[in-house]
Amino acid sequence: MAQDVFRLDGQLALVTGGGTGLGLGICQAMIEAGARVVMTGRREDVLQDACVQLKGGAQYLQHDINDLDSIPALVEEAEERFGPLHLLVNNAGNHLKKPAVETTDEEFGRILQTHLFGAFALTRECARRMIPRKQGAIVMIASMTSLFGIPSVSAYGAAKSAVAGLTRLLATEFSPHGVRINAIAPGWFDTALNRQAFAGDPGRLEKILARTPMERVGEPLDVGRAAVYLCSPAAKFVTGIVLPVDGGASIGF
Repeated sequence: MAQDVFRLDGQLALVTGGGTGLGLGICQAMIEAGARVVMTGRREDVLQDACVQLKGGAQYLQHDINDLDSIPALVEEAEERFGPLHLLVNNAGNHLKKPAVETTDEEFGRILQTHLFGAFALTRECARRMIPRKQGAIVMIASMTSLFGIPSVSAYGAAKSAVAGLTRLLATEFSPHGVRINAIAPGWFDTALNRQAFAGDPGRLEKILARTPMERVGEPLDVGRAAVYLCSPAAKFVTGIVLPVDGGASIGF
């Protein structure tokens, strides 16, 4: 059946930051598509709770993406315990909302460390295994800040813009070896973190909805299902793209 090309049966996916928010939505969508999922994150209690929510469809490995030296061991453990990795989703992240003139070098570097250095190091380590097998799909998580300017998020926007550029660059290296890499640029979503932010700044939500043609925020599963598509055989001729999943926010006025 044609619909089978959207399935991930038999695939093993590693999802960073999979315990909450968009990461949890990605894990859920991957499981619904038939993949086995290993999620990572810093907080073991959060990971354990997420595995319960996913009803046994996921396993976890506690890990901090900022600990670059431990990344080879993470990938080694994942493959020893669960089998060859077919899919990687670099979702782990942190955030800083602060005017640029008040952002310190340390704060700027901390955001780059997580979104760019951590994602690159893990991608490199997984690619070293995927390339000889000539099979793999990698999804980076970019941002609306990869596409247009947003005030007070200079560090985050710089990191996510670099992620979008890195996706295109790595696609030229990995794709000849059967390993595709793409990025998703999420808009605004109904997550616990955003609900808290919107409650404290209702004008922010109004501004977001005013420039979003669909006039609503998304659900984490929307990003998850986009990730499933990019990892699936349905996207076998898709590499190096940055796909907005945003209700039209990136093209709205």
